[in-house]
Amino acid sequence: MLDNTTIVALATPEGEGGLAVVRISGPDALPIAHRLFRRRVMGPDTESHRAVYGILFSPSEDEENDYAVDEVLALPLLGPRSYTGEDTVEIFCHGGRMAARQVVTACRKAGCEPAAPGEFTRRAFLNGRISLDQAEAVADLIGAENEAAAQAAVRQLLGGLDGQLR
Repeated sequence: MLDNTTIVALATPEGEGGLAVVRISGPDALPIAHRLFRRRVMGPDTESHRAVYGILFSPSEDEENDYAVDEVLALPLLGPRSYTGEDTVEIFCHGGRMAARQVVTACRKAGCEPAAPGEFTRRAFLNGRISLDQAEAVADLIGAENEAAAQAAVRQLLGGLDGQLR
């Protein structure tokens, strides 16, 4: 791992919708998620790639003043078997502007730094999880405005140029 900060960002577009995903990645992803859950469903014995249900709380100096933010599913993805290659937790919360924003705020109160645009993909590249070619394909896929562009980006993402060069 090349960066010792733990970052958080909304991984889905902000706005009206039934579901939103908030991603935490970095060395403290699991301890931060552990702090956000009252029943401590995330701990040292957390299994990778197995979703857990819980109530996410916004932390305060005094645990008695913590307040419930949302009913969520959390998916721990332990490094190196995550997108970024780092310990990651994806939190599936209710959509809309406020619920997702409050989950991100709770994560920041618990110790996360805000992720810069493209930061998760940058970390995936720096940690050797994807090539530069694939990182560019992620941006192309996100920005694709037609089916042909999306299909070209997916071919690239799945190793098109890297495979040809090998």
